[in-house]
Amino acid sequence: QVHLVESGGGSVQAGGSLRLSCDAGSITFPCMAWFRQAPGKEREDVARIYKDNSATYTNSVQGRFTISRDDWKHTAYLQMNNLKPEDSAFYYCAADNFLRRADCFNRAASSFDLWGQGTQVSGSS
Repeated sequence: QVHLVESGGGSVQAGGSLRLSCDAGSITFPCMAWFRQAPGKEREDVARIYKDNSATYTNSVQGRFTISRDDWKHTAYLQMNNLKPEDSAFYYCAADNFLRRADCFNRAASSFDLWGQGTQVSGSS
């Protein structure tokens, strides 16, 4: 059974940086993504990356966060710079075998087959 394992969360002051990792074990998924959910709020799209390394970001993190992938390690990363208090949330990694980039970037979060347990990111002002 395949599992996604996130790591790298923590607490930082505003302006700080964190790098999240998502380990997919021994499988390379064409589409990997990061979502987040803060208490009392709906799950939010953060970033998605396709197998050709093209990526998409939600507006609020554009220019501050970078999603990347290392297919040799079957791992996706989310580099988060200039963190703001409003970035505080539980961050979840998701993966799926979407064959088309358009599907990777546009399918609803509920379409992703595989999810990790999440990692907490807390930013303080």
